[in-house]
Amino acid sequence: MHSLAERGVPLEERPKTNISGLSDWDAARIFLEVVRCGSFRSAAERLSLSINAVRRRIDDFERQTGTTLFTRDVHGTHLTDEGALVVSAVERMEAATFDVLRASDSMANALSGEVRVAVTEGLGTFWLAPRLVEFQQAYPKILVDLHCAMRSADVSRHEADVAIHLSRPSALDIKLVRLGRMHLMFWASEKYIAKHGAPRSAAELIKHRLVLQFADQLAAKESFESFFPGVSERDLLVMKTNVSSANYWAVANGAGIGVFPSYAIALGGKLIPLEVELNRPLDIWLSYHPGSGRIPRVRHMIDWLIDAFNPARFPWFKEEFVHPHEFKDSYMGEPLTQLFGGFSTEEQR
Repeated sequence: MHSLAERGVPLEERPKTNISGLSDWDAARIFLEVVRCGSFRSAAERLSLSINAVRRRIDDFERQTGTTLFTRDVHGTHLTDEGALVVSAVERMEAATFDVLRASDSMANALSGEVRVAVTEGLGTFWLAPRLVEFQQAYPKILVDLHCAMRSADVSRHEADVAIHLSRPSALDIKLVRLGRMHLMFWASEKYIAKHGAPRSAAELIKHRLVLQFADQLAAKESFESFFPGVSERDLLVMKTNVSSANYWAVANGAGIGVFPSYAIALGGKLIPLEVELNRPLDIWLSYHPGSGRIPRVRHMIDWLIDAFNPARFPWFKEEFVHPHEFKDSYMGEPLTQLFGGFSTEEQR
């Protein structure tokens, strides 16, 4: 579909929409989500709503604006020319709303209030959560809302004050800090190796059982197809899950071979790193909105997070790969299991 501008329709002859009478920002927000996701179903999943609820809110929004915003056919949902005009207006409303929220935050008590941190589930559970007590002790009046999920949070849309990602965010109006690098490896439990042996090459790995995490930011399906070309998931996988903790403990208890960061040796599950080269590092990124970065409590959190991933202190976040067996020589801090909040499973064996 070509836009009115592309068809040469003069500005004064283009359809008018009634944005001035808009009173339901929630419906406008849902409209933007449908536009950004490209379908009602994807928007419903992202918003944790039913698809019928999303459709009802879009119908309400079309009545408020007095125009048809989408056309639907067998090929999907398409934005009308009138809808395109509304997108621009609603995005300006969204930006203004976020500016008001940030301004309100900056006027609050500098070192009290709430800081929302979004992070991938594995890093949040195994690395940040056990160590956030340091931040809490230093700033006892700041409430930390730690949101652990594999869907990347958009700080430009006020989904979080600070976010940590495993792929570089594409938004242009945010600040980015590259924190370090996470190095992935194949791992198996002592129990699994005792029963099935330890593969030493990709060719041998095909004869084993795999447990993998499939989630946003990991591109697990693409990685599987690249490492095992022509091999069906059904031929190798015995379990797949969407969260790191379930994936880790399944492998730790002998379900199969898994893929984890090099620091998995410190999580308490008695895993053994396998000498099958994976060569798949993931860069760790921190993002925040420039306005949020000027709020003192958020700035303190940003600085703390940068230090928490400091490769000079923590070798598992270095640019170059450091084998887990070398951690004791290159890391001089507290015991690794204690650092990661891991616990011994010796009594369970």
